[in-house]
Amino acid sequence: MVKEIIKDTEFLSQSSVPATKDDMQVVRDLLDTLEANSERCVGLAANMIGVSKTILAATIGDKNIVMINPKIVDHSKEPYETEEACLSLSGTRSVKRYQVITVEYCDKKFKRRKQIFRDFEAEIIQHEIDHFSGILI
Repeated sequence: MVKEIIKDTEFLSQSSVPATKDDMQVVRDLLDTLEANSERCVGLAANMIGVSKTILAATIGDKNIVMINPKIVDHSKEPYETEEACLSLSGTRSVKRYQVITVEYCDKKFKRRKQIFRDFEAEIIQHEIDHFSGILI
């Protein structure tokens, strides 16, 4: 189900908790909401739809994927500075990101995955993972 995007910075500033197999409706809602906002959005964290769980949905290549309980386990040495926007906030903000990241996560079938992401795809994932810690750009 397509959910409303949360703009309450107090709620968005709270830390998220790990997801379980009982959170599969959140996975479906995230994918539906990402698809509904595809003209202006490439990633969503669960707290952006009102659920404080560590689940994200992102457009990677030509597919929308879900990462459940993702953790960045490695990254390139030097960060770079870029500008990002967020559906939950107005305007853009300067942020530091890594060019290459390695992420361990569970897919929507709760199968463990480990994958390397580069460039803009890495930026999307870092942005959404920041949401889990209540970090707003």
